[in-house]
Amino acid sequence: MADTRIYRTQTAGNTTTWTFSAWIKRCGITGVAQQIFNANTGSSNPENTCYFDTAEKLNWYNYIGGVTLGHLQTTRVFRDVGAWMHIVCVWDTENATAGDRMKIWINGVRETVLTIDANPAEDQVGQVNTSGSVMNIGANGYNTNYDFDGCMSHVQFVDGLALAPTEFGEVDSTSGIWKIKTACYGTPGNNGFCLKMEDSSNMDLDSSSNALSFTTAGTLTATYDNPSNNFCTMNPLANYYAGGTFSEGNNKYVSGGGGSSSYIISTMGLTAGKWYCEVKPKTSAAMTVGIVDKEQPDSSETIAQTNYGSEYQSDGEAVTDGGSTVSYGDSYTTDDIIGIYLDLDNNKLYFGKNGTVQASGTGRTITGISAMTSPQGGSQGCYFIAGCKANGGSTWEFNFGNGYFGTTAIGSPEEDAGGIGAFKYDPSSGTFDGSSKDFRAICTKNIKAYGG
Repeated sequence: MADTRIYRTQTAGNTTTWTFSAWIKRCGITGVAQQIFNANTGSSNPENTCYFDTAEKLNWYNYIGGVTLGHLQTTRVFRDVGAWMHIVCVWDTENATAGDRMKIWINGVRETVLTIDANPAEDQVGQVNTSGSVMNIGANGYNTNYDFDGCMSHVQFVDGLALAPTEFGEVDSTSGIWKIKTACYGTPGNNGFCLKMEDSSNMDLDSSSNALSFTTAGTLTATYDNPSNNFCTMNPLANYYAGGTFSEGNNKYVSGGGGSSSYIISTMGLTAGKWYCEVKPKTSAAMTVGIVDKEQPDSSETIAQTNYGSEYQSDGEAVTDGGSTVSYGDSYTTDDIIGIYLDLDNNKLYFGKNGTVQASGTGRTITGISAMTSPQGGSQGCYFIAGCKANGGSTWEFNFGNGYFGTTAIGSPEEDAGGIGAFKYDPSSGTFDGSSKDFRAICTKNIKAYGG
């Protein structure tokens, strides 16, 4: 929704020293500027803003009286839609070292390779913490074209202190990955806040000791996806042929039309374990769902035409590993829910329709990772969840455990065997030949535990 944001009008605070921290996951790479935060008085002059520009570089600048008074722009670009990232911006103009008055940290590492590195003068005031300035999260509040497209969690602002990123995150001792600290900073200062965004009924709740009141404009959607457990989605960067449109956190896809077949893939590839997700077709065009071993090439190719792809067609037929089409199960159409059960421990693939495993639980035999010849025809040595658009176009809604089809929440959701995710149907219910019923949501916590 246009101009979806959380905002609050600030009172007077420290205009020379503060820290902003946010965990974000990008979804739409749109070629349009996307705001993370913006403090302004209703227009672009004055403002202090952090955003991804049209080239996907991260920018942060302070603009007052028609003059830019401090601007950092990264040299590298940020196009990863499959992972969470942590951004910390420190405004510290009382610092005697000119190069330390504005600092950006990404996942605990300071950005030092910058295309623009224009630090403000010593003691330069900023628009943030100016009385009457509106602090906007996820948009700028005056132009609806620049909203952030993605997920946010644990957005914190500390008024009056220049803090290290280690106050909000830390290196995991086992994996070496930067991970979240979920506690709110203890002394947030006058305008400080901590928006955890974990209460689906109160997304703009300030959990800091200030307990400030915020307002939400537009519609925010709660998600199980979070910095501690990253969920799979579909991948808008793998959208090469007859490209379509991704939305709803990359869990909805509308194909670009045209007469040729093409497929889309998930952000996470799988090599072991037992996995489950759900797909709802929203159009009656001929479509297929299944698994593939590579991204869509820049040409027409169906799931079944890939090296090791396997599919379940809307007419009830199926193809495994490029073999011949065989009768498999029931046909499906608009608003049926197709379950994909991928067992890479036994190299079996099952499909369900509205909670019933098809073919009386007889799994389709797949090649398996160990027998793949990589890089045969671009094979990537893993399996991705895939949806294929056939003639006439199609619309899909995917649920990897976030509990929504499009914008509609699932009533009375089911969890996987480990209590993770929210599905329409129980992933562990049904008949499966040669397989246990321990199918899991595709997310980093399960992949770490079960070797996906």
